[in-house]
Amino acid sequence: MALSKVDLANQVENQLPQSLVADNVNFRNIIINGDMSIAQRGTSTSGVTTTDGYYACDRWYSQTDTGTWTISQSTDVPTGQGFANSFKLDCTSAGTSNADEVGIRHKIEGQFLQYLKYGTSSADSLTLSFWIKTNLTGTYTVAFKNVSSVQERIVSFEYTVSSANTWEKKTITLPGDTSQALENTNTEELVVYWYFSAAFGTGVTNTWQNYSSNFLSNGSLPGLGGSTDDEIYITGVQLEAGTSASDFEFLPYDVNLERCQRYLVTIDNTSGAGAIYAGRSFGTTQITFCVPLPTALRASPTITLAGTLRAFHGGGYNDSTGSMGVSHYGNLFSNLITLESSGFSGVTDNRIYNVAHINSTTLKLDSEL
Repeated sequence: MALSKVDLANQVENQLPQSLVADNVNFRNIIINGDMSIAQRGTSTSGVTTTDGYYACDRWYSQTDTGTWTISQSTDVPTGQGFANSFKLDCTSAGTSNADEVGIRHKIEGQFLQYLKYGTSSADSLTLSFWIKTNLTGTYTVAFKNVSSVQERIVSFEYTVSSANTWEKKTITLPGDTSQALENTNTEELVVYWYFSAAFGTGVTNTWQNYSSNFLSNGSLPGLGGSTDDEIYITGVQLEAGTSASDFEFLPYDVNLERCQRYLVTIDNTSGAGAIYAGRSFGTTQITFCVPLPTALRASPTITLAGTLRAFHGGGYNDSTGSMGVSHYGNLFSNLITLESSGFSGVTDNRIYNVAHINSTTLKLDSEL
């Protein structure tokens, strides 16, 4: 007997993880890559000092202004929670505790947040939940910043790590901001800050206030970075509308990867000739070629080439290890981007070439916030 459409839909839903069907709301987690499963930049970067930026796990920005750190994707996770990875900061050369900032942050586009109704009397509360593990017990802070061009706003809270080197789950609920809207843009409008060491701070607010950096810290953090024993792990980060935390929303790996590729696409070749792109030469050094994308990028990217591109025409070829740039990416809904390299030598003007990766070439298209 054939199933009705309703029966078929119920059967499919019953086969899905409950985290994907709870309350009939998918993608309720505002945080991207909260389970730390995607690491397109690599699984570990050592020797990180005062250069803030993205290392290891996608979408997680690090600030390490005291000490020297290895930042990595770790397999140390809370037992029995379904996680395979965490984000780890490990101090490898000590600085001075609380002399400068050590922390991480997550940046979110404004156009993803309009349903929260900020700036109106109906502004939604949000609940943040996460798992954390560190060698230093004590009271830490987490803050939320509305990066408005009209008036920046902030709300911050304390949470306590009670047991050293033990995974603990933390839950924080913040009120909706009725005073200031989150602007409807593809730029960062809401930023979540975790600080573990800081040389500033006068205390947390617990309610939305006009922004001051003093509200990012309570002024008495445990101070990671003063010892090579210092390390911190975080995973299972979820930010959702409402006043209570639901179970972590596990997304399929390919879905999680595609969400991260809106901000970074890594095209990696480690075994001979890789992807081949159609291109055309302009002058004797430049070739413009088209690269298909797995998903539309957030904005026109910064291009990094590590390795060699080889342009083939007939039986000959020309190599480039030179500069890369974006020739065209005007449509942010496009899955195709036109790039150019001016590092070729001896190409023939106005000729069709096939451009390929060789020699373990990596092409990175970075559109991060």
